[in-house]
Amino acid sequence: MSTPQGPHEDHPSVGGWFPAQRVDALGQRLRLLHVHAHPDDESSKGAATTARYEAEGVDVIVVTCTGGELGDVLNPAMDRPEVVANLAEVRRREMDAARDILGIDQIWLGYRDSGLPEGDPLPPLPEGSFATLDPAEAAHPLVGIIRRIRPHVVTTYDENGGYPHPDHVQTHRVAMEAVRQAADGALHPELGPAWEVPKVYYQMTLTAGRWRALNEAMKAHGLPGAYEQRLDHHPVDEAYQRRITTRIPCADHFEVRNRALLAHATQIDPHGAWFACPLEIEKEAWPTEDYELVINHTEAAVPEDDLFAGIAMPHPTVR
Repeated sequence: MSTPQGPHEDHPSVGGWFPAQRVDALGQRLRLLHVHAHPDDESSKGAATTARYEAEGVDVIVVTCTGGELGDVLNPAMDRPEVVANLAEVRRREMDAARDILGIDQIWLGYRDSGLPEGDPLPPLPEGSFATLDPAEAAHPLVGIIRRIRPHVVTTYDENGGYPHPDHVQTHRVAMEAVRQAADGALHPELGPAWEVPKVYYQMTLTAGRWRALNEAMKAHGLPGAYEQRLDHHPVDEAYQRRITTRIPCADHFEVRNRALLAHATQIDPHGAWFACPLEIEKEAWPTEDYELVINHTEAAVPEDDLFAGIAMPHPTVR
């Protein structure tokens, strides 16, 4: 499988200065691992959180399970024969650009995109694609990554994948299985010493509650609500909203998130719904990205406003 796109080291800021470096109780730099299904997911789900922690000196790594080669071209300006014919390579270049904008390291697991089946009845998934694999076996390379990187925090999707795309549901299964296996020293000793991830979160960054808040804020500012149709199809589930345990203030990094999103030009229409809510209204109405803490081997208590609560030293140090 693939290796990270660059070493795990401090990312220099403008002028050669390094950001404040957040460390754990042993003085080790904090490490955050996001596990995503496709290129673009790292930018649409939690990218402002990523940008915030990168700015604070956290080592952020993204694992991308598939190449997204069976995705649709969702931006009309990119729906051209030469793009469609070379979608896998185009999406890899888009991921490279987003990676550089966010300042992250990134690892491709190399699995085949399963596509999003449509029809009644649904057609079978492509043979050998990611979602058809045994999660216990598909987790193997991710176990090695976890043991090598030794992340303090892992984030992934909930049991429904955030939305029911087969690769997103499989990403949840594989990520949680990899966390379990990585902690068991009796399993796969060839992959290195066991590592128990201190905290694991589900990403809850695109809930219907958020879309409702943005919609209402736009109307309060005299603008037409941009998300009525989305809310008609996906109404707010209050029980699901109550699962949120952790809200990360990151509005100052929404601009970086947007630039990373736009790097995925085949997937993001710059004139589409992603950018329908003016940025200042969004910052006012929903200034956080949200998570559910599902594994916690620390003394941190919820609610939280920091993924590293219970792990990080109270005050960042400057190198």
